[in-house]
Amino acid sequence: MTMRDVTSDGRTPGVAGFLSRRRVLRLAGGGLALAALTAGAVGCDEDAVDAVDAVDVEEPGNAGGDAPGGDGGKEADADGNGNGQAPEPLWTKPTSAETYGDNDELVAAGGVVIASGSPLAALDAATGGQKWSLPGGAVPGAPLLLGEDTLYLASGEYDGSVIGYDPASGKETWRSRLGKEYRQPRPIAVDGEQVYVIAEILEDDGSSKTNVIAALNSTTGRVAWKEQRDVGTEQNGIHAAVRGRHLVYTDFKKNLTVRDTSGGGQVWTHKTTKTNYGFFTVHQDLVVVPQGNVLQAFNLTNGKEKWTLEASDGALFREPAVLEDVLYVADSARAMRAVDPRTGKQLWKSEALADVGLQVPRQYVKAGDTLYGATDLDKQGGIIAMDARTGAVRWTFNDKTGDYHAWLVATDGKRVFALHGKKLHALPV
Repeated sequence: MTMRDVTSDGRTPGVAGFLSRRRVLRLAGGGLALAALTAGAVGCDEDAVDAVDAVDVEEPGNAGGDAPGGDGGKEADADGNGNGQAPEPLWTKPTSAETYGDNDELVAAGGVVIASGSPLAALDAATGGQKWSLPGGAVPGAPLLLGEDTLYLASGEYDGSVIGYDPASGKETWRSRLGKEYRQPRPIAVDGEQVYVIAEILEDDGSSKTNVIAALNSTTGRVAWKEQRDVGTEQNGIHAAVRGRHLVYTDFKKNLTVRDTSGGGQVWTHKTTKTNYGFFTVHQDLVVVPQGNVLQAFNLTNGKEKWTLEASDGALFREPAVLEDVLYVADSARAMRAVDPRTGKQLWKSEALADVGLQVPRQYVKAGDTLYGATDLDKQGGIIAMDARTGAVRWTFNDKTGDYHAWLVATDGKRVFALHGKKLHALPV
């Protein structure tokens, strides 16, 4: 099996200044997820609470939602002035999705789209028909980690294995075990040579107080290196990305850490603010991190600050994403920005989200000249289509089910896939 160098942006959903329901679920890490669900919406931000209280549970006859203030009888406005109607879905299918709102729980590759769940089902991207399924499913809270031609999963059998599958066929193509002295290894990042995992280190009595980060050879499955992490670090809530010789990751201890991929040695680490729950993005030799009302870029090699961008009026930056060499980020005042990730220079700033009363996106994909953002909860949210050149809102899509789950979005370049609870929609690009 050969793989080209593939990197994964470590983007984690976060609500600036608050710990949201989905972050409680993610922190719970699968085993405590059901208990966390009963906690209700405590800790959600003000917009999310409003969305839950005012949710519309009526089943829609038309799954395409209008943008606020829009005319449902008009076609989508090419000028993106917010008056366009969302396109009709190409197809809508029920899924076995069990998601906690993280961006790595919906992927599209090999002509299929896959949502984290049990059983893990791959649907034909063009028709929505099922192509294959895995009875064991995906481990709750663990990512669907996608390399160029392999989908890496923590074993649903909880036997200590990490397994690679061909996303097009569902056939197993690779398997590795870290060792019997480790429990629940979970893949966190992948490049052209190695799969990076986090696992608990077992004590003699079966408990665990520490964890290990390790690299597995993506051809042979052999352990390339492993490093014990500091006492007090967590194996849950890890979000990671690889760029060249640098593995970047965060956890809920508010640490941003960079390791050398060749041997696992720590290169540098920085503290992040209380408003950052692990989300960041990488571009070339930089890692970009929201730090309250400041967006900071650090050099991957030495941790030195390269540039900063400050939000106005005390607004807090949210989840960033780099798509086609442009950094997109919104803030808590609902201002949307496009930024040159190399220099921090602002390319444009849009107030369109605030103007039409939409939620701030927390995940982004791009197809053509349209930027698609996925928001948290209903009902002033869903999938927002924006002009990637200006930030103007073109339309919004909401299935109007009132499901409290966060929206997730993915694209194969031909279609945009929107997951909401247990409904998966394919929208035309």
